[in-house]
Amino acid sequence: MSKRIGSVPYLNSVPLTCGINRETEFIVPSKLADILRAGKLDAALVSITEVLFNDRYDVLDGVAVASRGAVKSVFLAHRQPLEEIEVIHCDTASLTSVNLLRVLLAERGLRPKLEPLADYSRAGQLQNVLLIGNPGIDFLRAQHGHAVWDLGAAWDELTGLPFVFAVWALRRGHHDAALRAKLHAAKVAGLARLEQTIAEHPDFDLDFRRAYLGGHIKYDLGDDEKSGLARFIALLKKHNGQPVHDPVFA
Repeated sequence: MSKRIGSVPYLNSVPLTCGINRETEFIVPSKLADILRAGKLDAALVSITEVLFNDRYDVLDGVAVASRGAVKSVFLAHRQPLEEIEVIHCDTASLTSVNLLRVLLAERGLRPKLEPLADYSRAGQLQNVLLIGNPGIDFLRAQHGHAVWDLGAAWDELTGLPFVFAVWALRRGHHDAALRAKLHAAKVAGLARLEQTIAEHPDFDLDFRRAYLGGHIKYDLGDDEKSGLARFIALLKKHNGQPVHDPVFA
């Protein structure tokens, strides 16, 4: 029986599903995590906090959606100085982005209230809003009156380490060598045809795709990324006060 795979419908995930698109379900991050948790998928490209807060997955070694420096698709758009912000409306599609924002602010001694963003169409009307993914890129590229605090750049400034946004979570007891090899092969194929993806993909314009896929987003999960992940885990434990599980790599 073939293993069930899920990913997200964002530009940054395209190189990781090369050759397996037809057998992959594409679902927004928050719903994808729910479906994986319900046992309806065997592997899914999910926010790293899904793994850290739920001790039921193994992590595919060597593959991630990460950044070292500015990421361009995860940012706080704000009209008030950071020190004066009392409320931030957050896209809840990625729990990782919300928690990254929380720890970055907490390290500055700031603890504003984080509320769900009910409607992306209202984002430009809000004082302070956390945006992610393709809709966040759309906001960034349109006219707006906000300052932009890129969370990838902020993490790099704080730690000097990469930040791991998403990984292949493998449902423990329901993955095998064939599935792991298939996901690794998809990454290898995706990076081999990265220039073609940059040239042909319909999202955004060529210059943006080249800068984003060819520079801002990284796809390795090596020693540096694992060091960044360990630092994030330490900060989650420091500031969130909830159980955090060390990842198990497969």
